[in-house]
Amino acid sequence: MSSETSKDRPSSADIRRVTGRGPMQIGRIEKPRDIRRALGRLAVYLSPYKFTLALVLIFVLIYILLGLLEPYLIGRAIDEYISTKQISGLAPLALLLLTAYLFDNVFQAASAWTMARISQDALRRLRRDLFGHLQKLSIAFFDRHTAGELMSRLTNDIDAINQAVSQNVVSLIASVLSLVGIIIAMFVLNPYLAISALIVVPIMFWFTNFIARYTRKGFRDLQRELGEINGVMEESISGQRVVKAFRRSETAIERFRASNEKVYKAGVYANTYALMLMPLTWVLGNFFIIVLVSLGGYLALQGLATVGMIATFIGYAQGFLQPLRQLANMYNSIQAALAGAERVFEIMDTDAEVDNASDSPLPAPVRGEVHFTDVSFGYLPDTPIIKNMTLQAKAGQTIALVGPTGAGKTTIINLLTRFYEINSGTITIDGRDIRGISKDDLRRKLGIVLQDTYLFADTVMENIRYGRLNATDEDCIQAARLADADHFILQLPQGYQTRLSERASNLSQGQRQLLSIARAILADPSILILDEATSSVDTRTEARIQKSLLRLMEGRTSFVIAHRLSTIKDADNVIVINDGEIVEQGTHQQLLKAKGFFHKLYMSQFKGLAI
Repeated sequence: MSSETSKDRPSSADIRRVTGRGPMQIGRIEKPRDIRRALGRLAVYLSPYKFTLALVLIFVLIYILLGLLEPYLIGRAIDEYISTKQISGLAPLALLLLTAYLFDNVFQAASAWTMARISQDALRRLRRDLFGHLQKLSIAFFDRHTAGELMSRLTNDIDAINQAVSQNVVSLIASVLSLVGIIIAMFVLNPYLAISALIVVPIMFWFTNFIARYTRKGFRDLQRELGEINGVMEESISGQRVVKAFRRSETAIERFRASNEKVYKAGVYANTYALMLMPLTWVLGNFFIIVLVSLGGYLALQGLATVGMIATFIGYAQGFLQPLRQLANMYNSIQAALAGAERVFEIMDTDAEVDNASDSPLPAPVRGEVHFTDVSFGYLPDTPIIKNMTLQAKAGQTIALVGPTGAGKTTIINLLTRFYEINSGTITIDGRDIRGISKDDLRRKLGIVLQDTYLFADTVMENIRYGRLNATDEDCIQAARLADADHFILQLPQGYQTRLSERASNLSQGQRQLLSIARAILADPSILILDEATSSVDTRTEARIQKSLLRLMEGRTSFVIAHRLSTIKDADNVIVINDGEIVEQGTHQQLLKAKGFFHKLYMSQFKGLAI
């Protein structure tokens, strides 16, 4: 976009003030969320694996039963062989116990491996759906949310879900089944010891439920602050040249320090409550053992229990405490996962870019006659940027849009491309309202070269091919020649196969602009939009590519946004915009002779006059 974009568009603070929404609105809601809904939606991604999950459940049941068998065999060994000194019968029982331990571990490993494959495939689909939905959202959505925050949804939040699903689903099922099995086994062996053992359960669940309310809020806030610090880091790293040029390293460090402090505080809050659960379960667990030993000893003296039974109960008690400790410890990842799931599904619940167009495409060939009729638009309610604008571009004409920064030039392009929808009026191409043309079909007919060139971390050839994915290498090379980019591409280390760094920082700004022009040439659009397309190249390079641009513009309707007014001398119609309204229009020479607003703009570039 041109440099006026920041003036045309509202700031994030403005959006939040007017709409109550914005980058940091998500995750700050303190009212309780719908946990069941989040769990239900996560379950949808696991539903295709019903039979495999059933197999995991069978594995879990087998090793739970083996785990119940082990303390029982130890008790039998004590009562039947050790206390009676019948050592000869101990060997077969020890072999049986060893076999139980062996298969216990085998089935645990099998269930964990199977669940890992299921969870990773489910999360692959979740990431795919989230990324796919992001591609369908409007430009307005991305104006309201920082890149760092959205990256946090795709990385931190998905990772939190991954930790819970891949590692804790099996543990959760196993813990619950183990608790149920141990309770049944204890009541079968000795109801008195079983009742005394269960005293600790409601106490533990009360503590767990009490602390969980605070841990969930803490982890939700922590995920939010992680999204914020990601945004700070992403902006600082991407804008490192600007940071250094303006000597703002200390400012960047201070911003990071402030955001890092928020992450620290949120992390301390979340983990303090989360980590309280573990020592509490150990205290209650030791109390559990004391109760069993004391009561068991008394029952043994009364002849109501044997030493082997008490040993079995102590084994069950330890087996009983382990699931409870696991459940308590799982709250860390479960709370983080629920907070992450809510944030992920909040993005996925955002309405996709609306396209109410009919299915009928623009007829070929497109003449390129564009009419704006009484068009009004504002990024914010009650703050119009374009005011009842009417303009006409005949087929094949070159229309120049000029005006001071913030006048609304780039906004006109945003409306023509349907990046934003007009509030009132109509925009037509060849007599058809563009709202009746699908956005894909409309944008296929438009070629756009922006001031801020974006190139991908791929080869030069593939960056040019982005304009038309089915183009051959020769097509790409021909487009580069027309853009006068071929001469510098051939001087690169691997020519067209040279891989560009992130944001193509290994090319000059002018070279990046030439590649973007080649990309637009390859797309072969019916309507061409040049938004300060030559502003970043030197005068010599500009003169060289003007011929290529003229060849490209020939026979096409072209909209040219230019601050350098000397570049639009050959335009068929120069439309002068100020404060969202057309104040003058005509040819370059006509407007200079009129000595109006355009004349002041033109002369200010040579004499430094104030407008």
